[in-house]
Amino acid sequence: MKINETGRINPINPYQRTAEAQRQEQVKKGTRKDEVSISDEAIKLLQAQNSGKVDTDRASKIESLKQQVSAGTYQVDAAKLADTLAPYFKQTSGN
Repeated sequence: MKINETGRINPINPYQRTAEAQRQEQVKKGTRKDEVSISDEAIKLLQAQNSGKVDTDRASKIESLKQQVSAGTYQVDAAKLADTLAPYFKQTSGN
């Protein structure tokens, strides 16, 4: 029976060395904590929502649309829809 590399004593896995090095770096740097940043726009929206301030024009328009849809009287303006969708189809057909 032949035994190769008898001079090696307790070989260390390279992955284990890498993991240990990363742990030591974290200890040196200290423990990193997650951070959350909220944009100014999100803060304004949150404040408006919490203050109970509701855009009455928008709310009345939404309620009107809900009533029209449930009654079956809502009509889609085909020209307006086509104008809105046309840039999308122009962009995708060019690729």
